[in-house]
Amino acid sequence: MTQVIIACVISVIVTAIVVWFISSAYQKNAANSKIGNAEEKAREIIDEAVKSAEDKKRESMLEIKEESIKAKNELDKEIKERRNEIQRNERRIVQKEENLDKKMEAMERREASFTVKEEKLNKQKEEVAKLNEQRVQELERISGLTSEQAKEYLLKTIEEDVKLDTAKMVKEMENRAKEEANKKAKEYVVTAIQKCAADHVAETTISVVQLPNDEMKGRIIGREGRNIRTLETMTGVDLIIDDTPEAVILSGFDPIRREVARIALEKLIVDGRIHPARIEEMVEKAQKEVETMIREEGEAAVLEVGIHGIHPELVRLLGKMKFRTSYGQNALKHSIEVAQLTGLLAAEIGEDVRMAKRAGLLHDIGKAVDHDMEGSHVQLGADLCRKYKESPLVINAVESHHGDVEPESLIACLVQAADTISAARPGARRETLETYSNRLKQLEDITNGYKGVEKSFAVQAGREIRIMVVPEQVSDADMVLMARDISKQIESELEYPGQIKVNVIRESRVTDYAK
Repeated sequence: MTQVIIACVISVIVTAIVVWFISSAYQKNAANSKIGNAEEKAREIIDEAVKSAEDKKRESMLEIKEESIKAKNELDKEIKERRNEIQRNERRIVQKEENLDKKMEAMERREASFTVKEEKLNKQKEEVAKLNEQRVQELERISGLTSEQAKEYLLKTIEEDVKLDTAKMVKEMENRAKEEANKKAKEYVVTAIQKCAADHVAETTISVVQLPNDEMKGRIIGREGRNIRTLETMTGVDLIIDDTPEAVILSGFDPIRREVARIALEKLIVDGRIHPARIEEMVEKAQKEVETMIREEGEAAVLEVGIHGIHPELVRLLGKMKFRTSYGQNALKHSIEVAQLTGLLAAEIGEDVRMAKRAGLLHDIGKAVDHDMEGSHVQLGADLCRKYKESPLVINAVESHHGDVEPESLIACLVQAADTISAARPGARRETLETYSNRLKQLEDITNGYKGVEKSFAVQAGREIRIMVVPEQVSDADMVLMARDISKQIESELEYPGQIKVNVIRESRVTDYAK
């Protein structure tokens, strides 16, 4: 049994080996056949590649030949065109040379003719010079004057004519310049006045102190009048105690004293203790208050005008001018108004506005001390400005604002103009408050008396009257006649400084209602 198994195993092994050899031989034959097929295909592919490469080579050679032929044709064409162009240029150059030769020949002929003409002209000049010399000799013989004398006579005659014409021209230009200057000056003044609106009219010379009751009048008078005498002696102001109910009137031309008396009397009334010792104490307190008020008013004026660097003593004197009047016009308000007007005028003509305001504010500074010192306010003001180191321009403006000395600058002339404007405007001075108010009322009464006038208003401190008319009663043509008639009546019936503008206004309105 074992032998049989071994024999089976051996037979199996032998069979396996035989099968392996057979399969190996078969695979080798298959591989060889595949290799042969692959080599054959490779040779076919190579042959096809060589064939296609030769075809492409032939095609490329053909394309290159075609391109070279095409390029050669284009080059030949371009060369031909260039040759044609060169030939054309050569023909043009030859033609231009021929034209130049012709022009040169023509110029030579003209030059020859010019030479001939020049010779003729020279001969004519010589003949003209000889004739002119003969003419001069003949004129000298006839006139009995040499050529130099005749020339001098002619120049003298022409000079006189020129002088006359120049004088006429200068006169015309001066007149034209004056007219233009007057026109410009009016424009500048009107512009300055319109921009500077004053809110005051005039000052009075009395003050009124209200009393709590009429019994206080007896206490103010005191036993045998000692209280009122002490108050009048200490303040220099007259106390008027009359039938006016619950009021005492302080009268005096010195506003500072009147203000001291008013403050002292009001303090005494509030305190209730009225006797000579108390009066003296209250007057001293009132004087200190007024001094403080003076300095504050001066500083406020300088601040309002917008200038700096003024000496403190001049500032104090400016504040003192609040209690000084000139023809009823407050001196400090007048100075502020002049400063503003001068600044506006300076701005219109391109001058230094700050320096103009400074000169305008200080122009009447002498009025602060003219009650206490000898001399005019002009000279006193100039001395004060010199003392406190003001500039020569300001000093000259102060000295010249009333024409005492010649103005040395345009700002000094502006101060003169502004001072005149402020003083002469309607309502500023030379008339009392009642007179001014009555004049405004008369102005409106005159206009209201005309037929067709609906209402009228006096505006701009009496410088203008505006008249509203009824459109149905007054036509446009009637307005012209009405304005003229009113102007004539105002001129004949009223007295006023400056001029008054009569402005008649006619307005039509139509009203309807949508329902």
